[in-house]
Amino acid sequence: MMSPGAVLYTEMVTTGAILFGNKKRHLDFNDEEHPVALQLGGSDPSDLGQCARLAEDWGYDEINLNCGCPSERVKKGNFGASLMLDPKLVADCFLQMSERSSLPVTIKHRLGVDQQESYGFVSDFVGALENVGCRTFIVHARTAILKGLSPKDNREIPPLRYQDVEKLKKDFPSCSFILNGGITSSGELSYATDKLDGAMIGRAAYHNPDFLQVADQILFENKPRDTEEIIEKISEYAGKEIKKGVPLRCITRHLLGLFKGKPGAKLWRQRLSDSAQLEKNKSTFIRDTYTSLRASLSSS
Repeated sequence: MMSPGAVLYTEMVTTGAILFGNKKRHLDFNDEEHPVALQLGGSDPSDLGQCARLAEDWGYDEINLNCGCPSERVKKGNFGASLMLDPKLVADCFLQMSERSSLPVTIKHRLGVDQQESYGFVSDFVGALENVGCRTFIVHARTAILKGLSPKDNREIPPLRYQDVEKLKKDFPSCSFILNGGITSSGELSYATDKLDGAMIGRAAYHNPDFLQVADQILFENKPRDTEEIIEKISEYAGKEIKKGVPLRCITRHLLGLFKGKPGAKLWRQRLSDSAQLEKNKSTFIRDTYTSLRASLSSS
């Protein structure tokens, strides 16, 4: 709704969860989410190939292999950022995924892992993937520190090295490089589109959804959507989900930042977090909350 031109990436879903768990729970999505990419976590080429086949059958538009997640749990499972230490294995995974599905397969990765943080390290990694046909890389422009830093610290402490992503773009002209990490302003968005091939926005969009509209204007030159129209569509969506048995609070908790930096933001968060009202699972709750917010602001 807020950025129609964007490609949506799922959270990382492990191959084991898909192959041995509830496939519908892990793979289902709404038609409104297109274009949508399934982000996979795994290191077994055969398992990833099977999941790629399922992704195509399920109607996804892209498959993404995560080689950048820095958590300890991921490290023990030999996937995520630790995969960068074995580019041949990643190449085998890519080939299996490409052979089992006609969807584009992309790679998300870091610039380095622990002490392996030279430009030559990431260049060799990208080169190994380019040799087997990978053409799109989403680069979190930091090193992943698997020993000693939490996933949260890994998003903030290792310094950003945008210049190394630029160098990759120059050294691999047949490939596309999407910039990830630290993109919180229009200036960084412009940099990603002027110097590289696009931007991936993560938590900045979650905590401040209006940033998606800023991105949409810069990347696709679209006009901002009307707030009332957005609220109406979200309310319609909530009504459908409630009928499926989804608790209303599972939807409203993702909307708390909708008015960040704008008048009434605190009041919006307070009213949307009213547990007594949320328990009623009323499909019009979001629309009613917005209407009362506007009334409160106009009378103050």
